[in-house]
Amino acid sequence: MTIEPLPALYSVLLIVLAYLVGSAPFAVLVSRAMGLRDPRSYGSGNPGATNVLRSGNKTAAALTLLGDAAKGWFAVWLAMRLGAPLAIVALAALAVFLGHLYPLFLRFKGGKGVATALGVLLAIQPWLALATAATWLVVAVFFRYSSLAALVAAIFAPVYYVFGSGVTWYAARELGLAICAVSLLLIYRHRANIARLVAGTESRIGRKGGK
Repeated sequence: MTIEPLPALYSVLLIVLAYLVGSAPFAVLVSRAMGLRDPRSYGSGNPGATNVLRSGNKTAAALTLLGDAAKGWFAVWLAMRLGAPLAIVALAALAVFLGHLYPLFLRFKGGKGVATALGVLLAIQPWLALATAATWLVVAVFFRYSSLAALVAAIFAPVYYVFGSGVTWYAARELGLAICAVSLLLIYRHRANIARLVAGTESRIGRKGGK
């Protein structure tokens, strides 16, 4: 069955919906539901899974990670499922990521987007997401810096997408540009972490109260 292209108005609404989905603050919602402190009140103040882990509650951190990744996946999957043009799918991917970084429901002060970016990649191409996640894991295990792992994974994600084309998947220019934009935004959001990595003051994985 052929799915008819979305009208322009529906495409705009789809992008807005993607942003609103991205704005869902799972770190805050999960913490409240489990009776934990607001993640914005300790550690880095970042409403994300890594900071929730600093509370000492691994279950809350895991649920936050799943929620943040799921919203990235859902927004892109929905755009694809509705038969949106690749340009709209790419914009939906960017919109859900921006929703996490600058959420409407948290006065535009959100997380750094690692899990949401992974969800976006999962919807675009599962093997790409797996390769990127494996890169994060290897760096995290060897160096014990979540931020460094995220930065390296962000750099390699668009590289994997381009060089994997024709082997495991076929790259689309629109989606490639969206992946590049997401990677650049993720690196930008980690600028303070980069400064601390250079200074040797960045908190390692497993330490409480870090940034």
